[in-house]
Amino acid sequence: MKKMKFRFLLPVLAIVALAACNNEETKATTETKEPVLKEESITYTGDSITMNGFVVYDENIQGARPAVLIVPEWWGLNDYAMMRARELAKLGYIAMAMDMYGNGKIADNPDSAGAAAGPFYQNPQMAKTRMEAAIAKLKSYPQTDAVNIAAIGYCFGGAMVLNTARMGLDVKGVVSFHGNVVGTPLNKDLLKAKILVCHGAADPFVPATEVATFKQQMDSAGIQYTFKEYADAVHAFTNPNATAMGEKFNIPIKYNAAADTASWKDMKDFFTSLFQQP
Repeated sequence: MKKMKFRFLLPVLAIVALAACNNEETKATTETKEPVLKEESITYTGDSITMNGFVVYDENIQGARPAVLIVPEWWGLNDYAMMRARELAKLGYIAMAMDMYGNGKIADNPDSAGAAAGPFYQNPQMAKTRMEAAIAKLKSYPQTDAVNIAAIGYCFGGAMVLNTARMGLDVKGVVSFHGNVVGTPLNKDLLKAKILVCHGAADPFVPATEVATFKQQMDSAGIQYTFKEYADAVHAFTNPNATAMGEKFNIPIKYNAAADTASWKDMKDFFTSLFQQP
């Protein structure tokens, strides 16, 4: 009788062992599957000029996914902005770092950067028009979920995403990293985007008085927003090249690894909540 039971159990044990083995193989394949990034340097027309763009997405992901537009620092569409696009693609988004200035213009010193950025503070509609052209290009990709688009910006770019959000930019959310927070007038009826501000507590370019004004404007209008502040962080705290650039040009910018890590996590959490909403 014992031998018969044992013979009966052998096929069952073999099936269980095979299933377990297959499950482990499937699990291992899932766990070790690295993103395969597809990168494209593109040109497109908007605001009567030719603009460059850098688009990245993970080819391992099938179908449409949320999209993120990146507005660079006042230096223009450089390696740092493209690095951020790659990091967003690794998180599962399709990302596009845009060329706000047009014709691929890059600034290599604060004077030329200020000259390039200045007109967009004076005429915010120009920034909105060019961002809308970039978003239209991003929507042309089949990988883009057209109802789930956000925009993020760094320094100059952070100011631009907040300015254009207040003007009614049609995106689901915006994130400003170490950008100016007061600019275009706030009109609650125009605002479509949810807002996350990632601010360096020691940023001399965005003083406490400006922060207080921003919060007062948002609070008095009854607008929900998220404001994150990072201790000891100054302007450009997310950019690993900021310290060298600050020393070279004698300007108060500096990388802060702790603030960079914390703000990136805050952005990820913001997007998780943002894109889950109907």
